[in-house]
Amino acid sequence: MKNYFRVILGAKSKFAKECYDNGFIGADYGINQDLTNELTDNWRDFNEKFRDIWLQSHPDKTKVAAGLACGMLWTISKGYQIGDIVLCPDGNGNYYVGEVTSSYSYHPSQNLQHRRQVKWYSILIERAAMSQSLKNSTGSTGTSANITQYADEIESLIGNINKPVIISTDSTIEDTTSFVLEKHLEDFLVQNWKSTELGKKYDIYEEDGELIGQQFPSDTGPLDILAISKDKKELLVVELKKGRVSDNVVGQIQRYMGFVKEELAEPGQKVKGVIIGLEDDIRIKRALSVTQNIEFYKYKISFKLIK
Repeated sequence: MKNYFRVILGAKSKFAKECYDNGFIGADYGINQDLTNELTDNWRDFNEKFRDIWLQSHPDKTKVAAGLACGMLWTISKGYQIGDIVLCPDGNGNYYVGEVTSSYSYHPSQNLQHRRQVKWYSILIERAAMSQSLKNSTGSTGTSANITQYADEIESLIGNINKPVIISTDSTIEDTTSFVLEKHLEDFLVQNWKSTELGKKYDIYEEDGELIGQQFPSDTGPLDILAISKDKKELLVVELKKGRVSDNVVGQIQRYMGFVKEELAEPGQKVKGVIIGLEDDIRIKRALSVTQNIEFYKYKISFKLIK
């Protein structure tokens, strides 16, 4: 299956033109060694080794920052498959579009030394032509973002016209309407976090002023939102139900919380969880009644027509 990714090529896309002219994408993250024999099939194994290496050269950073850096490096170097499509901002409001055509290669002492070859298309996608949802996803922080959910729109923008339809072949999704709605809710929560009930106690995780807590990567999939209490004593995993079967949601957030506890939490930090859904869910409430550290929140939507 072909996947789609937004990739930022250097701070503020400063290496985008070089990558386009020379047919590659890449990353750096200060790991100055050939990773050819280090790119394990399991993202977590790579992180366990290189997180400490990264922290040695960044002693003032947190385990969260280290995990993100190593995760992004592995994703670009190994996680992308040949045939996947990449969208790369050019710094001028447009996106280069290309297809990954090679496995990993190392180019020491060059910009973005951990590289993949790319066959660039002749078309540029204008950001102004994107839907608001795709704009939000391509504008997310972090070097890499998976935007496969917008495959139909991206193919249409490229020129392969497909009429988007709202369907789901995922057996864990029981309500496709809620699934689509709650994908938008995630962006709304991030943009309006400070005015929510959760925003009173927690901040979405930031590193050096950059918001990195949305779609934070883990070894079992991306966390919807990773937040930290204002006193830095708790990490919070926020998972939107997205129309999924209740048991799947509870199991997923527990896996995410286990990852955060084992891989990201500093000594003494607690890990809590929140599930957010459109309607009261007795199955989730029954499951959470025997847990001490996961809560359920229901959201409401309202709008006005003003003449």
